[in-house]
Amino acid sequence: MLSDTEENYLKALLRITGEQGGVGEAGTNQLAGKLNVRPATATDMLKKLKEKQLVNYEKYGKISLTDNGRNLAIAIIRKHRLWETFLFAKLGFSWDEVHDIAEQLEHIKSEKLVERLDRFLGFPQFDPHGDVIPTADGDYINQTRLTLAEAVTGNQYTIIAVKDNSPAFLQYVSQIGIGIHSKVTLLQQYEFDHSIALEIDGTRINISDKVAQNIYCRHL
Repeated sequence: MLSDTEENYLKALLRITGEQGGVGEAGTNQLAGKLNVRPATATDMLKKLKEKQLVNYEKYGKISLTDNGRNLAIAIIRKHRLWETFLFAKLGFSWDEVHDIAEQLEHIKSEKLVERLDRFLGFPQFDPHGDVIPTADGDYINQTRLTLAEAVTGNQYTIIAVKDNSPAFLQYVSQIGIGIHSKVTLLQQYEFDHSIALEIDGTRINISDKVAQNIYCRHL
């Protein structure tokens, strides 16, 4: 059985190296930055995870997940996103509140509980932030998406996910009227700072390039 900290390392490695079919590698400093720990601390944990055959790691080399490590990491992310969905859909938490609570709930070990939670929610495919919820078999739904920064002027799009799940970002986009399933028309892209003018429900708003790069959409 893994500790909560070990699970957090596996999850962070999966996010860095790519969830859906990703076989990428990470550096120790990159992983340490993701987890907000010192590189030496990350190195100590990587040695433990290597002993458990969950990561491929050599000193000063790149890090990757083994097949077993990847499967465990996907299971953790699955639990996290199911709990986020439950908190949002059934308990009335807002999408900027669910992440921190799900961080605690994702470490519950009962597989039966997770299976029943999935069934109770109707086998959802996406969490409140638009992220794909892996199936019980660890499979992901493939979906075509691009950021608003990559969108084309004059076209209409539906918002399907956000890249930045921080409360500050989620609160901001909510305040300007953007949410999952919002329909937007790209009116203008400004060459000077790459900001974008959008129309949402008949209202024109401007968003910065940074915001546009953190919102995923699909062409209608």
